[in-house]
Amino acid sequence: MSDKDETQTPAEEAPQMTAAEAVKRVRRTVVEMVDGRVDGKPAKVPKPRQVPLSASEVLAVADHGTHVVVVTTDGQKFTDRSE
Repeated sequence: MSDKDETQTPAEEAPQMTAAEAVKRVRRTVVEMVDGRVDGKPAKVPKPRQVPLSASEVLAVADHGTHVVVVTTDGQKFTDRSE
């Protein structure tokens, strides 16, 4: 018998989340300028929109149990944790 607790899986033995699984949970916020009104006059107004990432953009994935962090090839970090 060993002193090690067999019920816990070490992090290096835990199944790794794939890029495809991670991008299903994470979204990128982009801001589009759309036609709208400011003070009753026509103007371009910002409208935030959530768009999905693609698996080809993913450089690294970290599953922290409570949330997932995705690092893209251009160096941006995204998470599924609500702020």
